[in-house]
Amino acid sequence: MSESGPAPRDAPLRAQAPATPPTEESELLALAIEAARMAGALLAQRARAGAERTVASKSTPTDLVSEADLASERAIRELLAARRPQDGFVGEEEGASRRGDSGLSWVVDPLDGTVNFLFGIPQWCVSVAVRDAAGVLAGAIYDPNREELFSATRTGTAQREGADGRAHLTGRARAVVADAAVALDGDELASAMIATGLYYDARVRREQAKVLERLVGRVRDIRRFGSAALDLAWTAAGRYDAYFERGVKQWDVAAGTLICRRAGLAVVELAADELLPGGVLAGPPALVGALRELVGSA
Repeated sequence: MSESGPAPRDAPLRAQAPATPPTEESELLALAIEAARMAGALLAQRARAGAERTVASKSTPTDLVSEADLASERAIRELLAARRPQDGFVGEEEGASRRGDSGLSWVVDPLDGTVNFLFGIPQWCVSVAVRDAAGVLAGAIYDPNREELFSATRTGTAQREGADGRAHLTGRARAVVADAAVALDGDELASAMIATGLYYDARVRREQAKVLERLVGRVRDIRRFGSAALDLAWTAAGRYDAYFERGVKQWDVAAGTLICRRAGLAVVELAADELLPGGVLAGPPALVGALRELVGSA
C-alpha cells in the first residue's frame, strides 16, 4: 500500500547530510521538471476537454480522485521507470509504492488540487520530488494554468520560471506588506497574509475552525485555495507571508517544503494532538514563532 501517514519532517540542510554532487542534483531536478511539465500538459489537455467521466471518493465524500489523477500518475511512473528503474516511487493514487535499491525515491502528487481541477478552478498543479535518506534532494512544482515552474535542489537556490523569465525566490512578501508592518508598530503578524488548507474530515474541520477564529483577528487576512503544493510555492515566492496546514501527506509537501527552505524560509512540523493531525508551517523565521503559538494546537 502507498504511504498515507503525515508528511515526515524533512532533514535540515546541514553539513552532515550525505554529499550529493551538484551535477547529480541538477540531473535529478531536470528529470523532476520534465515529469512535472509532461504531466501538467496532459492535465491541461484534459481540463480543456471538459468534465471528467470517472470520479470516485477516497477517505471522505470530499476527498476525490479522478481518471485525470490516475492518468497523470501513470505517465509519471512510466517516465521515471524508464529513466531511473532502480529508484523507488511513492505516489498518491495507485496503491503500491516501489522501494527501489538505489537509495533514492520519487515522491509524486500527480494532481494536487483535484477538487479545483474538477470544478474548473485554476489552482492545481503537479508536484514531483526525489529524496534520499536525509531528505529531499530536488523538487519541482508545475502550474499549467499560469505556465509557472517552481523548483529547487538541496544545495541550490529556489527558482520560479514563467512567461516573464526566471527569478530566484527569497520568500519576501511584497513591499506594501513590509511597510504596513512598520505602520502597525512593528507587529509583523498583524500585516501578514496567511495561507492554509482544511482537512477532509468534517470533525477535524470543526477544530480547525476554532484555530482560524483565533487567528483571523491577529493577521491581515487568510486565504484558502486548495492546493498545498502551490500554497508552499507561492509562500516561497512571497505571495503569502506564511502557510500552515494540517493533515498534509508527503506527496503534498515534499517539493514545496524544499523550495521554501531554499528560499530562506523556516519550515517546521506541527505536532499532532488528540483533536488535530500533524501538519506543516512555513514562513519567515520572524513570523513562524508567533504563528506556531496561534495554530500549534486546537
